[in-house]
Amino acid sequence: MPREYLKKATLTSNSDASETKKIVREILDDIEAGGDAKALEYAAKFDQYDGEIILSPEAIQAAAAQVPDKLRRDIQFAHDNVRRFAEAQLNTVADFEIEVVPGLIAGQKAIPVSGAGCYVPGGRYSHIASAIMTVTTAKVAGCKNIVACSPPRPGVGVAPAIIYAAHVCGADKILAMGGVQGVAAMTFGLFGLPKANILVGPGNQFVAEAKRMLFGRVGIDMIAGPTDSLILADASADPMIVATDLVGQAEHGYNSPVWLVTDDRALANEVMRLVPLLIDDLPEVNRDNASAAWRDYAEVILCADRDDMAACSDDYAPEHLTVQADDLEWWLDRLSCYGSLFLGEETTVAFGDKASGTNHVLPTSGAASYTGGLSVHKYMKIVTWQRATREGAKPVAEATARIARLEGMEGHARTADIRLQKYFPGENFDLSADG
Repeated sequence: MPREYLKKATLTSNSDASETKKIVREILDDIEAGGDAKALEYAAKFDQYDGEIILSPEAIQAAAAQVPDKLRRDIQFAHDNVRRFAEAQLNTVADFEIEVVPGLIAGQKAIPVSGAGCYVPGGRYSHIASAIMTVTTAKVAGCKNIVACSPPRPGVGVAPAIIYAAHVCGADKILAMGGVQGVAAMTFGLFGLPKANILVGPGNQFVAEAKRMLFGRVGIDMIAGPTDSLILADASADPMIVATDLVGQAEHGYNSPVWLVTDDRALANEVMRLVPLLIDDLPEVNRDNASAAWRDYAEVILCADRDDMAACSDDYAPEHLTVQADDLEWWLDRLSCYGSLFLGEETTVAFGDKASGTNHVLPTSGAASYTGGLSVHKYMKIVTWQRATREGAKPVAEATARIARLEGMEGHARTADIRLQKYFPGENFDLSADG
Protein backbone atom coordinates (compact mmCIF):
# COMPACT_ATOMS: atom_id res chain seq x y z
CA MET A 1 0.00 0.00 0.00
CA PRO A 2 1.21 3.59 -0.49
CA ARG A 3 2.40 5.55 2.53
CA GLU A 4 -0.44 7.27 4.32
CA TYR A 5 0.10 10.54 6.15
CA LEU A 6 -2.11 10.44 9.25
CA LYS A 7 -0.60 13.81 10.14
CA LYS A 8 1.14 16.07 7.61
CA ALA A 9 3.40 19.04 8.31
CA THR A 10 2.02 22.41 7.24
CA LEU A 11 5.42 24.12 7.38
CA THR A 12 9.02 23.15 6.66
CA SER A 13 12.20 24.23 8.42
CA ASN A 14 13.61 25.72 5.21
CA SER A 15 12.13 29.18 5.62
CA ASP A 16 13.39 32.27 3.82
CA ALA A 17 16.70 33.25 5.42
CA SER A 18 17.49 36.31 3.29
CA GLU A 19 17.10 38.78 6.16
CA THR A 20 19.27 36.61 8.42
CA LYS A 21 21.99 36.51 5.75
CA LYS A 22 21.94 40.29 5.42
CA ILE A 23 22.21 40.86 9.17
CA VAL A 24 24.99 38.33 9.66
CA ARG A 25 27.02 39.62 6.70
CA GLU A 26 26.88 43.16 8.08
CA ILE A 27 27.94 42.10 11.58
CA LEU A 28 30.84 39.96 10.36
CA ASP A 29 32.13 42.75 8.09
CA ASP A 30 31.83 45.32 10.88
CA ILE A 31 33.69 43.17 13.39
CA GLU A 32 36.43 42.16 10.98
CA ALA A 33 37.04 45.83 10.20
CA GLY A 34 36.54 47.15 13.74
CA GLY A 35 38.13 44.40 15.82
CA ASP A 36 37.69 44.14 19.57
CA ALA A 37 35.87 47.47 19.93
CA LYS A 38 33.22 46.60 17.37
CA ALA A 39 32.72 43.12 18.88
CA LEU A 40 32.20 44.72 22.28
CA GLU A 41 29.69 47.12 20.73
CA TYR A 42 27.63 44.22 19.38
CA ALA A 43 27.96 42.37 22.70
CA ALA A 44 26.53 45.36 24.52
CA LYS A 45 23.68 45.55 22.00
CA PHE A 46 22.72 41.89 21.78
CA ASP A 47 24.06 40.30 24.97
CA GLN A 48 23.43 43.36 27.14
CA TYR A 49 26.57 42.47 29.02
CA ASP A 50 29.56 44.58 29.91
CA GLY A 51 31.45 42.23 32.21
CA GLU A 52 34.65 40.26 31.74
CA ILE A 53 34.93 38.94 28.17
CA ILE A 54 37.73 36.39 28.58
CA LEU A 55 37.01 34.77 31.91
CA SER A 56 39.89 34.86 34.38
CA PRO A 57 40.88 31.81 36.45
CA GLU A 58 39.30 33.57 39.43
CA ALA A 59 36.01 34.03 37.58
CA ILE A 60 36.03 30.37 36.53
CA GLN A 61 36.71 29.29 40.09
CA ALA A 62 33.90 31.50 41.39
CA ALA A 63 31.49 30.06 38.85
CA ALA A 64 32.49 26.50 39.74
CA ALA A 65 31.76 27.23 43.39
CA GLN A 66 28.13 27.97 42.44
CA VAL A 67 27.59 24.54 40.86
CA PRO A 68 25.95 22.07 43.26
CA ASP A 69 27.91 18.93 44.05
CA LYS A 70 25.30 16.65 42.49
CA LEU A 71 25.43 18.57 39.20
CA ARG A 72 29.25 18.49 39.30
CA ARG A 73 29.12 14.71 39.56
CA ASP A 74 26.64 14.52 36.69
CA ILE A 75 28.85 16.73 34.51
CA GLN A 76 31.88 14.61 35.35
CA PHE A 77 29.93 11.42 34.56
CA ALA A 78 28.86 12.76 31.16
CA HIS A 79 32.36 14.07 30.43
CA ASP A 80 33.90 10.69 31.24
CA ASN A 81 31.47 8.91 28.91
CA VAL A 82 32.04 11.34 26.03
CA ARG A 83 35.80 11.19 26.58
CA ARG A 84 35.88 7.39 26.55
CA PHE A 85 33.85 7.22 23.37
CA ALA A 86 36.01 9.91 21.73
CA GLU A 87 39.18 8.07 22.71
CA ALA A 88 37.79 4.91 21.08
CA GLN A 89 37.06 6.94 17.93
CA LEU A 90 40.59 8.32 17.96
CA ASN A 91 41.94 4.78 17.99
CA THR A 92 40.26 4.16 14.63
CA VAL A 93 42.50 6.77 12.98
CA ALA A 94 45.99 5.45 12.38
CA ASP A 95 49.16 6.73 10.78
CA PHE A 96 50.53 4.23 8.28
CA GLU A 97 52.97 3.79 5.43
CA ILE A 98 52.94 1.40 2.49
CA GLU A 99 55.39 0.50 -0.26
CA VAL A 100 53.10 1.21 -3.22
CA VAL A 101 55.61 -0.15 -5.72
CA PRO A 102 59.19 -1.25 -4.96
CA GLY A 103 61.11 1.81 -3.82
CA LEU A 104 58.10 4.15 -3.52
CA ILE A 105 56.75 4.57 -0.01
CA ALA A 106 53.61 6.60 0.73
CA GLY A 107 51.95 7.24 4.03
CA GLN A 108 49.14 8.88 5.97
CA LYS A 109 49.27 11.10 9.04
CA ALA A 110 46.38 12.34 11.15
CA ILE A 111 47.18 15.83 12.43
CA PRO A 112 44.78 17.70 14.74
CA VAL A 113 44.01 21.31 13.89
CA SER A 114 45.58 23.76 16.28
CA GLY A 115 42.65 25.97 17.23
CA ALA A 116 39.08 24.92 17.95
CA GLY A 117 36.25 27.36 18.62
CA CYS A 118 33.41 25.67 20.50
CA TYR A 119 30.09 27.51 20.54
CA VAL A 120 27.83 26.65 23.50
CA PRO A 121 24.24 27.96 23.35
CA GLY A 122 23.06 29.71 26.48
CA GLY A 123 19.98 31.68 25.51
CA ARG A 124 16.64 29.88 25.94
CA TYR A 125 18.35 26.91 27.57
CA SER A 126 21.77 26.55 29.17
CA HIS A 127 23.31 23.84 27.02
CA ILE A 128 25.72 22.33 29.51
CA ALA A 129 25.92 19.19 27.38
CA SER A 130 27.09 21.16 24.32
CA ALA A 131 30.14 22.30 26.26
CA ILE A 132 30.86 18.68 27.14
CA MET A 133 30.36 17.41 23.58
CA THR A 134 32.43 20.03 21.78
CA VAL A 135 35.28 20.73 24.19
CA THR A 136 35.89 17.10 25.17
CA THR A 137 36.18 15.88 21.58
CA ALA A 138 38.53 18.74 20.69
CA LYS A 139 40.70 17.89 23.69
CA VAL A 140 40.85 14.17 22.88
CA ALA A 141 41.67 14.99 19.25
CA GLY A 142 44.72 16.94 20.44
CA CYS A 143 43.81 20.55 19.60
CA LYS A 144 46.31 22.88 21.28
CA ASN A 145 44.03 25.91 21.66
CA ILE A 146 40.40 25.33 22.63
CA VAL A 147 38.09 28.28 23.15
CA ALA A 148 34.60 27.80 24.56
CA CYS A 149 32.23 30.61 23.71
CA SER A 150 28.81 31.09 25.29
CA PRO A 151 26.35 34.00 25.43
CA PRO A 152 26.16 35.74 28.80
CA ARG A 153 22.80 36.63 30.26
CA PRO A 154 22.16 40.35 30.85
CA GLY A 155 23.73 41.49 34.08
CA VAL A 156 24.60 37.90 35.04
CA GLY A 157 27.12 36.41 32.65
CA VAL A 158 27.60 32.89 31.36
CA ALA A 159 25.74 30.21 33.29
CA PRO A 160 28.06 28.83 36.00
CA ALA A 161 27.37 25.22 34.99
CA ILE A 162 28.47 25.95 31.40
CA ILE A 163 31.66 27.58 32.69
CA TYR A 164 32.35 24.63 34.97
CA ALA A 165 31.68 22.06 32.24
CA ALA A 166 33.87 23.86 29.68
CA HIS A 167 36.69 24.13 32.21
CA VAL A 168 36.48 20.50 33.37
CA CYS A 169 36.43 19.28 29.77
CA GLY A 170 39.59 21.16 28.84
CA ALA A 171 38.80 24.61 27.44
CA ASP A 172 41.90 26.81 27.44
CA LYS A 173 39.87 30.02 27.31
CA ILE A 174 36.21 30.79 27.97
CA LEU A 175 34.69 33.69 26.04
CA ALA A 176 31.60 35.41 27.47
CA MET A 177 30.07 36.47 24.19
CA GLY A 178 27.20 35.12 22.12
CA GLY A 179 25.80 35.12 18.63
CA VAL A 180 27.60 36.28 15.54
CA GLN A 181 29.96 38.44 17.57
CA GLY A 182 31.17 35.41 19.53
CA VAL A 183 31.72 33.38 16.38
CA ALA A 184 33.56 36.32 14.80
CA ALA A 185 35.78 36.77 17.85
CA MET A 186 36.95 33.16 17.69
CA THR A 187 37.45 33.26 13.92
CA PHE A 188 39.33 36.56 13.78
CA GLY A 189 41.37 35.96 16.94
CA LEU A 190 40.03 38.94 18.90
CA PHE A 191 40.76 39.72 22.56
CA GLY A 192 44.14 37.99 22.31
CA LEU A 193 42.62 34.62 21.38
CA PRO A 194 44.33 32.34 18.86
CA LYS A 195 42.46 32.21 15.58
CA ALA A 196 40.19 29.20 15.32
CA ASN A 197 40.87 26.69 12.55
CA ILE A 198 37.46 25.07 13.04
CA LEU A 199 34.15 26.23 14.51
CA VAL A 200 31.89 23.63 16.13
CA GLY A 201 28.72 23.50 18.14
CA PRO A 202 25.02 24.27 17.72
CA GLY A 203 23.43 27.71 17.75
CA ASN A 204 20.50 29.75 16.53
CA GLN A 205 19.94 30.73 12.89
CA PHE A 206 22.38 33.66 13.19
CA VAL A 207 25.17 31.47 14.55
CA ALA A 208 24.47 28.86 11.86
CA GLU A 209 24.56 31.50 9.12
CA ALA A 210 27.81 32.99 10.47
CA LYS A 211 29.43 29.55 10.34
CA ARG A 212 28.12 29.06 6.81
CA MET A 213 29.60 32.39 5.67
CA LEU A 214 32.95 31.76 7.36
CA PHE A 215 33.31 28.22 6.02
CA GLY A 216 36.33 28.11 3.77
CA ARG A 217 38.50 30.47 5.75
CA VAL A 218 37.82 28.14 8.71
CA GLY A 219 36.43 24.65 8.93
CA ILE A 220 33.05 23.96 10.50
CA ASP A 221 31.45 20.83 11.87
CA MET A 222 28.39 21.20 9.63
CA ILE A 223 25.72 23.67 8.53
CA ALA A 224 22.95 23.08 11.04
CA GLY A 225 19.23 23.72 10.87
CA PRO A 226 16.54 23.08 13.47
CA THR A 227 16.97 19.81 15.33
CA ASP A 228 14.83 16.90 14.08
CA SER A 229 13.92 13.41 15.28
CA LEU A 230 12.20 10.36 13.79
CA ILE A 231 10.82 7.31 15.59
CA LEU A 232 10.30 3.95 13.90
CA ALA A 233 7.75 1.95 15.89
CA ASP A 234 5.80 -1.24 15.31
CA ALA A 235 2.95 -2.87 17.22
CA SER A 236 5.33 -3.95 19.98
CA ALA A 237 6.13 -0.34 20.94
CA ASP A 238 4.74 1.34 24.04
CA PRO A 239 2.65 4.28 22.77
CA MET A 240 3.23 6.32 25.94
CA ILE A 241 7.01 6.03 25.55
CA VAL A 242 6.80 6.86 21.86
CA ALA A 243 4.64 9.92 22.56
CA THR A 244 6.88 11.07 25.41
CA ASP A 245 9.97 10.80 23.22
CA LEU A 246 8.31 12.82 20.44
CA VAL A 247 7.32 15.56 22.88
CA GLY A 248 10.77 15.56 24.45
CA GLN A 249 12.33 16.43 21.11
CA ALA A 250 9.60 18.85 20.03
CA GLU A 251 10.41 21.12 22.99
CA HIS A 252 13.72 22.07 21.35
CA GLY A 253 12.02 24.78 19.33
CA TYR A 254 8.87 25.87 17.53
CA ASN A 255 10.32 24.66 14.21
CA SER A 256 11.84 21.35 15.34
CA PRO A 257 10.29 18.55 13.26
CA VAL A 258 9.37 15.23 14.88
CA TRP A 259 8.17 12.27 12.84
CA LEU A 260 6.58 8.93 13.68
CA VAL A 261 6.85 6.18 11.06
CA THR A 262 4.92 3.00 11.80
CA ASP A 263 3.12 0.06 10.21
CA ASP A 264 0.50 -0.09 12.98
CA ARG A 265 -2.52 2.21 12.69
CA ALA A 266 -3.69 1.60 16.26
CA LEU A 267 -0.29 2.66 17.65
CA ALA A 268 -0.29 5.78 15.47
CA ASN A 269 -3.77 6.82 16.60
CA GLU A 270 -2.94 6.31 20.26
CA VAL A 271 0.29 8.30 19.99
CA MET A 272 -1.58 11.16 18.28
CA ARG A 273 -4.09 11.13 21.13
CA LEU A 274 -1.41 11.19 23.82
CA VAL A 275 0.98 13.83 22.42
CA PRO A 276 -1.29 16.89 22.97
CA LEU A 277 -2.01 15.75 26.53
CA LEU A 278 1.70 15.39 27.28
CA ILE A 279 2.44 18.79 25.75
CA ASP A 280 -0.25 20.44 27.88
CA ASP A 281 1.45 19.02 30.97
CA LEU A 282 4.80 20.73 30.23
CA PRO A 283 5.95 23.99 31.86
CA GLU A 284 4.87 27.00 29.80
CA VAL A 285 8.23 27.78 28.15
CA ASN A 286 8.57 24.17 26.98
CA ARG A 287 4.88 23.84 26.14
CA ASP A 288 4.88 26.72 23.67
CA ASN A 289 7.75 25.26 21.66
CA ALA A 290 6.46 21.71 21.69
CA SER A 291 2.93 22.76 20.79
CA ALA A 292 4.04 24.77 17.76
CA ALA A 293 6.46 22.07 16.60
CA TRP A 294 3.78 19.37 16.86
CA ARG A 295 1.12 21.51 15.21
CA ASP A 296 3.14 22.81 12.27
CA TYR A 297 6.08 20.47 11.63
CA ALA A 298 5.23 17.00 12.95
CA GLU A 299 4.21 14.08 10.76
CA VAL A 300 2.79 10.62 11.40
CA ILE A 301 3.29 8.22 8.50
CA LEU A 302 1.68 4.82 8.10
CA CYS A 303 3.71 2.34 6.01
CA ALA A 304 2.95 -1.10 4.60
CA ASP A 305 5.69 -3.00 6.41
CA ARG A 306 9.09 -2.63 8.01
CA ASP A 307 10.93 -2.48 4.69
CA ASP A 308 8.85 0.52 3.70
CA MET A 309 9.37 2.04 7.16
CA ALA A 310 13.14 1.75 6.77
CA ALA A 311 13.01 3.22 3.26
CA CYS A 312 10.88 6.10 4.54
CA SER A 313 13.36 6.78 7.33
CA ASP A 314 16.28 6.80 4.91
CA ASP A 315 14.35 9.29 2.74
CA TYR A 316 14.07 11.66 5.71
CA ALA A 317 17.68 11.07 6.86
CA PRO A 318 16.88 12.30 10.38
CA GLU A 319 19.32 13.81 12.82
CA HIS A 320 18.08 11.49 15.58
CA LEU A 321 16.60 8.10 14.74
CA THR A 322 14.93 5.88 17.34
CA VAL A 323 13.80 2.30 16.73
CA GLN A 324 11.14 0.90 19.04
CA ALA A 325 10.40 -2.31 17.19
CA ASP A 326 11.15 -6.01 17.18
CA ASP A 327 14.37 -7.45 15.75
CA LEU A 328 16.73 -4.56 16.49
CA GLU A 329 19.65 -6.22 14.68
CA TRP A 330 17.66 -6.15 11.44
CA TRP A 331 17.13 -2.41 11.80
CA LEU A 332 20.79 -1.80 12.64
CA ASP A 333 21.86 -3.64 9.50
CA ARG A 334 19.21 -2.08 7.26
CA LEU A 335 19.19 1.63 8.18
CA SER A 336 21.78 3.84 6.54
CA CYS A 337 20.84 7.54 6.82
CA TYR A 338 20.85 9.06 10.30
CA GLY A 339 22.98 11.23 12.56
CA SER A 340 22.70 9.00 15.63
CA LEU A 341 20.70 5.80 16.13
CA PHE A 342 18.92 4.73 19.32
CA LEU A 343 17.91 1.07 19.35
CA GLY A 344 15.15 -0.09 21.69
CA GLU A 345 13.08 1.73 24.29
CA GLU A 346 15.87 1.30 26.87
CA THR A 347 17.70 4.20 25.25
CA THR A 348 16.41 7.54 24.00
CA VAL A 349 17.64 10.65 22.22
CA ALA A 350 17.94 12.55 25.48
CA PHE A 351 20.54 10.01 26.66
CA GLY A 352 22.71 10.85 23.66
CA ASP A 353 21.96 14.54 24.04
CA LYS A 354 23.22 14.66 27.59
CA ALA A 355 25.31 11.86 29.00
CA SER A 356 25.67 8.49 27.27
CA GLY A 357 28.88 9.24 25.37
CA THR A 358 27.93 9.61 21.71
CA ASN A 359 27.97 13.16 20.42
CA HIS A 360 24.86 15.32 20.13
CA VAL A 361 26.21 17.72 17.49
CA LEU A 362 24.60 16.01 14.51
CA PRO A 363 23.55 16.65 10.89
CA THR A 364 20.07 18.14 10.43
CA SER A 365 17.72 18.89 7.52
CA GLY A 366 18.53 15.67 5.68
CA ALA A 367 22.31 16.14 5.82
CA ALA A 368 22.62 12.70 7.43
CA SER A 369 22.31 11.31 3.91
CA TYR A 370 25.93 12.36 3.29
CA THR A 371 27.65 13.13 6.61
CA GLY A 372 27.87 12.09 10.23
CA GLY A 373 28.03 14.13 13.40
CA LEU A 374 30.79 15.74 15.43
CA SER A 375 33.61 13.41 16.41
CA VAL A 376 37.36 13.56 16.96
CA HIS A 377 37.68 13.01 13.22
CA LYS A 378 36.23 16.47 12.51
CA TYR A 379 39.25 18.04 14.20
CA MET A 380 41.74 15.89 12.32
CA LYS A 381 43.49 16.61 9.04
CA ILE A 382 44.21 13.37 7.22
CA VAL A 383 47.32 14.20 5.21
CA THR A 384 49.57 12.10 3.02
CA TRP A 385 53.30 11.94 2.34
CA GLN A 386 55.67 10.03 0.09
CA ARG A 387 59.34 9.33 -0.54
CA ALA A 388 61.13 7.20 -3.12
CA THR A 389 64.41 5.71 -4.17
CA ARG A 390 65.60 6.61 -7.66
CA GLU A 391 64.68 3.17 -8.93
CA GLY A 392 61.27 3.49 -7.27
CA ALA A 393 60.70 6.85 -8.95
CA LYS A 394 61.53 5.53 -12.41
CA PRO A 395 58.21 3.87 -13.43
CA VAL A 396 56.22 6.60 -11.71
CA ALA A 397 58.10 9.30 -13.63
CA GLU A 398 57.54 7.54 -16.95
CA ALA A 399 53.80 7.17 -16.36
CA THR A 400 53.54 10.74 -15.06
CA ALA A 401 55.25 12.22 -18.12
CA ARG A 402 52.99 10.38 -20.55
CA ILE A 403 49.76 11.09 -18.66
CA ALA A 404 50.67 14.78 -18.24
CA ARG A 405 51.40 15.18 -21.96
CA LEU A 406 48.13 13.49 -22.86
CA GLU A 407 46.41 16.06 -20.64
CA GLY A 408 48.32 18.89 -22.33
CA MET A 409 50.29 19.75 -19.17
CA GLU A 410 53.83 19.95 -20.57
CA GLY A 411 55.27 21.62 -17.48
CA HIS A 412 54.16 18.70 -15.34
CA ALA A 413 55.69 16.26 -17.82
CA ARG A 414 59.05 17.99 -17.73
CA THR A 415 59.30 17.67 -13.92
CA ALA A 416 59.32 13.91 -14.55
CA ASP A 417 61.64 14.17 -17.59
CA ILE A 418 64.37 15.99 -15.69
CA ARG A 419 64.52 13.33 -12.99
CA LEU A 420 64.78 10.51 -15.51
CA GLN A 421 67.56 12.37 -17.33
CA LYS A 422 69.47 12.98 -14.09
CA TYR A 423 69.02 9.56 -12.48
CA PHE A 424 69.34 7.41 -15.59
CA PRO A 425 71.65 9.20 -18.04
CA GLY A 426 72.02 7.49 -21.37
CA GLU A 427 68.77 5.55 -21.12
CA ASN A 428 66.12 6.11 -23.72
CA PHE A 429 62.55 6.63 -22.56
CA ASP A 430 59.44 6.88 -24.67
CA LEU A 431 57.67 9.76 -22.94
CA SER A 432 55.41 10.96 -25.70
CA ALA A 433 51.66 11.03 -25.12
CA ASP A 434 51.02 8.57 -27.95
CA GLY A 435 54.02 6.40 -27.35
